[in-house]
Amino acid sequence: MSTLSRRYPGKAFVTGASSGIGAEYARQLAAEGFDLVIVARREERLKSLKSDLEKRFGTACEYLPADLATPEGLNSARERLTQNDISLFVNNAGFGQKGFFPDTDLEQAVRMVRLNCEATLALVHTAARSMRDRGPCGIIILSSIAAFQGTPYTSAYAATKGFDLLLGEGLYQEMRSTPIDVLTVCPGPTDTEGPRNTGIDPAAVSTMMSAAAVVKASLKALGKRPLVVPGFFNRVGALLVKCMPRSIAAWISGKMIQRVIEKSNRSLAPH
Repeated sequence: MSTLSRRYPGKAFVTGASSGIGAEYARQLAAEGFDLVIVARREERLKSLKSDLEKRFGTACEYLPADLATPEGLNSARERLTQNDISLFVNNAGFGQKGFFPDTDLEQAVRMVRLNCEATLALVHTAARSMRDRGPCGIIILSSIAAFQGTPYTSAYAATKGFDLLLGEGLYQEMRSTPIDVLTVCPGPTDTEGPRNTGIDPAAVSTMMSAAAVVKASLKALGKRPLVVPGFFNRVGALLVKCMPRSIAAWISGKMIQRVIEKSNRSLAPH
C-alpha cells in the first residue's frame, strides 16, 4: 500500500476514464493500491481498462457507463458517489471546442457547458457532502491553463475551465475545516484524444505533455497545495499572465491558439 492510498483509505472514483488523462489517473491510482470506480460514455473501453487494471495491478475495478452531460448519466454517477466508500474523487470528464466562435456548433457548446460546468458542480457537491464527515478524502478538479485568461478561438471552453478553476480554488479554502483535500489541476496542451478531436495536430504544439506526466504531478501535489500547473513552460506562462493586463494576455493566447490551428490545418490537410 502506497503513501497515497494510506492517506485516503477507500476507493478512487475517476470520470472520463475511457481515454487520455482519465485513463492515466486510473492506471496510476491502481498502481498506488486503490480499488477503482471508473466512469465514461464508452462501455467497451471501460471494460478493456477494467480488465487491464485488474490483471496488471490486482486491483478491484468497477465500471459505470454514463454520459455525464445527460440527467440520467449524471444521476447514475451521483448515486454511486453517495455509497460512502469513495475516498478520492477525480473530476476529469470534459471536452473542448476550437475555432472562430460564430462558426462553432452551438449544440456542442451547450453540451460542453453541461459537462464541464454543471456536471462538475453536481458531482463535486455530491462527493463533498458524502466525504465531509469521514476520514481524510481528496477531490481533484481538472481545469486548464486556458482558464487563466480569455482565450480566443477556444473562448467557450476557456470560460468553462475558468468556472472549474474558481470553484476548486474556493473549495480548497472552504474545505480546510473538513477532512477533504481539494486540488485544482491546470494542464497545458496534453497528448490525448482531446486536441485531436478539435482538429489539433499534436506535432503543431511544441510544449505538448504526456498524460502520465500531468497525472504524476497532480498526485504529488494533492494535499499539499490548492493548485498545480504541470510542466515548467506551462508554469512560466501562467506566471507571466499574472504580470500583464488581461487584455494583453488574451491577445497573446489568441495568437498562440490561432497559430496552432493554422499549423494543424496545414499538417492535417490531405496530400
